Amino acid sequence: MQATQQKTTLARTGQVKSTWYLVDASDQTLGRMAAKIAVILMGKHRSDYTPHVDTGDFVVVTNAQKIKLSGKKPVTKTYDYYTYYTGGHKIITLAEMMKKKPEKVIMEAVRRMLPKSKLGGHMLKKLKVYRGSEHPHAAQQPKPLV
Repeated sequence: MQATQQKTTLARTGQVKSTWYLVDASDQTLGRMAAKIAVILMGKHRSDYTPHVDTGDFVVVTNAQKIKLSGKKPVTKTYDYYTYYTGGHKIITLAEMMKKKPEKVIMEAVRRMLPKSKLGGHMLKKLKVYRGSEHPHAAQQPKPLV
């Protein structure tokens, strides 16, 4: 008596059909929203998820300047970078970053949740973040993410 065996399907590069999702960031907590976005970019929400293939979907985030932060994060959380000049180590708080580049705050939060490899870099390129409610991806007909 033989049992029928089910074959596991593995996704291959070029065979994955990507869909587009739209996220409205207004009044959403930064970390919780970034975690949901990272799962979609990695493709872990799909049944054909394969770790070594980029099976993720595209995500468009609007209203980046209206995200919600908890506690004292606007004052205590810092971002640092180096300008490659002598004494060029710069430190900027989250509140300053939200004034200058709120898109970068969301990009950094999601980037830190993705794999630290070339594949993670490809996944991050599928994230499109915009300050206001307008975006140029209407032709892709993004579905609202719940």
